[in-house]
This record gives sequence, C-alpha cells and structure tokens, in this order.
Amino acid sequence: MLLLSTLLLSLQLLAQNRTITGKVTDDKNVGVPSASVTVKGTSVGTVTNADGNFTLSIAQNARTLVVSA
Repeated sequence: MLLLSTLLLSLQLLAQNRTITGKVTDDKNVGVPSASVTVKGTSVGTVTNADGNFTLSIAQNARTLVVSA
C-alpha cells in the first residue's frame, strides 16, 4: 500500500503545472495590450492586460510560447 501511495504521489508531482508571468512589449518597450500568448502546439493560452502583462499556468514540460498581437 505504501508503494502504491508513493507511486501515485510521484505521478501527481510530474503532472503539476507551473505558473509563469511576463510582459509583451513592442520595439519601444511599451506594453502590448490584448496580445495572445499560447503554449506552442496546445490550446493553452491567455491574453495580455492593458499594460501587456500576463500570467499563465503551463505544464512542466512546456518550452515555447507563441505571442501574436
């Protein structure tokens, strides 16, 4: 039973997400409002706020973000 509990806990830890924050800016370093930020190859994404800031919960193995304005 202890082995099964340990295995299940390990699988849950591997499946956990991480939260990232960032800011999308233009060439003048001004925040870009309503820019789309998605994880490449998925439908996971968000939109930046009026200042260009975003927060996104992504899988541990996610490596690339795609930004479009």
